[in-house]
Amino acid sequence: MNSEQYLRIGRIVRAHGVRGAVKLLPTTDDVERFRGLGEAFLEEGDAYRPVDISGVRLLPDAVVLQIGGVDGREAADALRGRYLCVDRAHAVQLPPDTYFVVDLIGCETFDTDGAQYGRVTDVLETGYNDVYEIEHGKLMVPALKRVLSLVDTAHKRIVFDAAVLKEVGLFED
Repeated sequence: MNSEQYLRIGRIVRAHGVRGAVKLLPTTDDVERFRGLGEAFLEEGDAYRPVDISGVRLLPDAVVLQIGGVDGREAADALRGRYLCVDRAHAVQLPPDTYFVVDLIGCETFDTDGAQYGRVTDVLETGYNDVYEIEHGKLMVPALKRVLSLVDTAHKRIVFDAAVLKEVGLFED
C-alpha cells in the first residue's frame, strides 16, 4: 500500500484507563472529524491495518477513543507512538486553495521568471499562515495568495510570483 493513499489524523500517546482506550494527539485541524469516525487505519511501518473506532471523546488537548480488538491497558499501551490514519476517500473536504501538508512536501518550486529553488521539505504552521520551507531552510516562503501563482500538488509543482517572492521570501545568505 502506498503511504500517499493515507492521511495521518492522530498519534497515539498512551493508554487511557484499563479497558483499552487510547489517548491521541490530533494531527488534523478538524478535531470534530473524530466524532463520526467509525473506521480508520493503524499505521504499522509500511502497512495500514483497518480498525474499527468507537467511544470517541474530545478533550481540550486530545482525543480518547477505542480501537476495535484492543481490550486492555497493555494492548493499548503497545500502540504508543503509532499513527491513526484515514484513506483519501474518507478525508475531510478541504476548502479551495488549501492543501494537505503531505501533498506539499516534495513539490518542486519555481518562480514566474523560471528560476528553480528546490523541493518543499517542510510546512511550518505558524497560526496565521503557513510557511513553506524549501531545501531545509534555503528559502522560507509564507503561503500567501499573492505569492502563490500556481500550486499543482498532482504534478508536485509550485510556482511563486517572482516579484512578490523577492519581497516576502526569506533567502538563506
